[in-house]
Amino acid sequence: MHSRKTRRLRKKLYLDEFAVMGVELDCNLTCKDESELATIMDDFFVFIDSLNLCIGGGGDLTAFAGFISSHERYGSVTDSDISNISNWLKDKNIISTFNIGELVDVNYGT
Repeated sequence: MHSRKTRRLRKKLYLDEFAVMGVELDCNLTCKDESELATIMDDFFVFIDSLNLCIGGGGDLTAFAGFISSHERYGSVTDSDISNISNWLKDKNIISTFNIGELVDVNYGT
């Protein structure tokens, strides 16, 4: 059905080749206090920003959940980004477990 739409309209609606993809992230944490949580979150946000990505979410001393997407207007999270994020999370002993979901359309959730 999308193929019947003009390129201009597909771009305006973020469809097909203009779809923007992101991923959900869930982490279980072993923070002892708010200071330790703030440090790991600040480090993680700097790392995510270095990949030209952004994250929104929240949590507490035991868990954090968020959604990661690109800073770019038509940019998407790539498999390489997911691999880099996964490796970064594995290296942090304060993160006991984590799950990175499948790529989903940021605008339409599919």
